[in-house]
Amino acid sequence: QVQLIESGGGLVLPGGSLRLSCAASGRAVRDLAVAWFRQAPGKEREFVAALKRSQGTTYPATSVKGRFTLSRDNGKNTVDLQMNSLRPEDAAVYYCAATSESPIVSSLAYPSTYDYWGQGAQVSVSS
Repeated sequence: QVQLIESGGGLVLPGGSLRLSCAASGRAVRDLAVAWFRQAPGKEREFVAALKRSQGTTYPATSVKGRFTLSRDNGKNTVDLQMNSLRPEDAAVYYCAATSESPIVSSLAYPSTYDYWGQGAQVSVSS
């Protein structure tokens, strides 16, 4: 059984940066496809970025490309989301998700692709 725990959320000014971390237990993170999703109040869950297992190729959503970076630390067994140039519209609860399968690229953005979910981390962007 895989468990995921997010950390690193908080309040930041527009234009600021935050780093979220997703710590996995029960499976080596290199053997998981991992994604970040976010959900703002009254909105549907939105894909942010994904990292494929093994080779670790990353796939950011268009809305965050160039601002958010996904990386994997095999030693710490974490997948981190570095968020720069944050905007008020980035405010949401951010969720880490994972699967031990090898999903095709076109399925990475769908919540149903993932079997395991973290509890979420709040990110607030406000002046």
